[in-house]
Amino acid sequence: MVEQPTRHMTLSARNSLRGTVTAVEMDGVMAEVVVELDDGQTVTSTITRDSAERLNLVPGDEISAVVKASDVMIDAE
Repeated sequence: MVEQPTRHMTLSARNSLRGTVTAVEMDGVMAEVVVELDDGQTVTSTITRDSAERLNLVPGDEISAVVKASDVMIDAE
């Protein structure tokens, strides 16, 4: 894994959730990333495969999941 330089980002998004990557599944041009939050809940995000590779995401990585209200989708089971 390539080490990324440490940097401080200031974002307009108010919803930043700290957690640990538990799974990264590559499928074509997309990647599904599962994150376990500090309180035990999980968040799943679909991002481009290119982004997942550029971020070098692997299980065990400590990350921040940033949620923009305009990008939230709801799935009723």
